[in-house]
Amino acid sequence: MLSSSFSDFAQAGREVLAFLHRRLGFRLWMITRTEGDDWIVLQSEDHGYGLASGTVFRWSDSLCSEMVKGNGPRIAPCVNLVQAYADAPIGRQVDIKAYVGLPLTFSDGSLFGTLCAIDPEPQPPAIEAELEMVEMLAALLSSVLQADIRASEEARRLERLQAEALTDELTGLYNRRAWDRFLDAEDERCRRYGHPAAILIVDVDDLKTVNDTHGHAAGDALIVSVAEALTHAARASDVVSRLGGDEFGVMSSECDRAGAKALLKRVRNAFADARIKASIGVSGRTPPSAGLKSAWDEADRLMYQEKRAHQNVR
Repeated sequence: MLSSSFSDFAQAGREVLAFLHRRLGFRLWMITRTEGDDWIVLQSEDHGYGLASGTVFRWSDSLCSEMVKGNGPRIAPCVNLVQAYADAPIGRQVDIKAYVGLPLTFSDGSLFGTLCAIDPEPQPPAIEAELEMVEMLAALLSSVLQADIRASEEARRLERLQAEALTDELTGLYNRRAWDRFLDAEDERCRRYGHPAAILIVDVDDLKTVNDTHGHAAGDALIVSVAEALTHAARASDVVSRLGGDEFGVMSSECDRAGAKALLKRVRNAFADARIKASIGVSGRTPPSAGLKSAWDEADRLMYQEKRAHQNVR
């Protein structure tokens, strides 16, 4: 039996996967997220495959990608009888002889991921009669997901309001304390929904020289110019913070690789327009199972690599 109510998408997912395993068998049931060509396991009811949450496959290799394109049925008791499924590259990585798969969608109808199952043995053709039930549960999960995402967006807005007092006096940006809070909260959302996110780190190249040559008022003016350029380049939903001294950070939620590259380009253009010299590093959650603090470390490493390169050409 399923609960009469769910507190969130994670609980709904756990209960639906456990129910489907009890009802239909199958060694592995999963809720997945698609992000670009990453196919991320968010939750699993695993009885022999050893595929933990956070495992990542190529979306284009999967049976689910063929199902979404309409190249195969949503229930395939024997995948070898479906050419698209028999040819799918994932079959060379994982033993799959039977398959169930349905799309999970956002409120606008776009693809979030899938509810799916696999088994190393063919299953009785009679399971095809269970399609209506599985479709109903996939629709239920999509509805809970949409409500959960709306609640998550509201939580983000509340976090911004609560952090308004945690601002840097000089620039008006969020300070390091607020940054840490936002990072932890967004990291949890990324783990729950498989959202992409990116971190951009900036270190101003010439602050010490400006302070020594023109005085601290000029240095403060430079810091303010950096803050203004970053705010102009960032999206309204991004968190822009002064992390300390001449270091700044931008946390860009629901931002994939292409979005991170676009953010980096906008920041470089804004700095060029303002004649600001700075070293910049940007990184996403790579792999998708990695946390935002790992992305921060990588962005920091890339920033320092660029800073050393700048120093070597002087």
